[in-house]
Amino acid sequence: MKLSPNTAPVEPTALLIRMHNQVGAAIDVAGTKDSCRWRCHGCGYRTDMCHRVTDGRRSANDHAGACRAAYHRLG
Repeated sequence: MKLSPNTAPVEPTALLIRMHNQVGAAIDVAGTKDSCRWRCHGCGYRTDMCHRVTDGRRSANDHAGACRAAYHRLG
């Protein structure tokens, strides 16, 4: 099986946590323990800065549990 580039994208600088959504697209939480943001490589949703990594992790995990998007570039 060929993996989508969204399953294992290049790691962003300051990557703290990488999790995967329901279909395997990566969700990256990056920043510091006091200021972070996260991005879903499946649906493209991203957040502004979170106040703490625990809040960012919780929010990204909730998204990962519900998101079934697996963006694949056609063409």
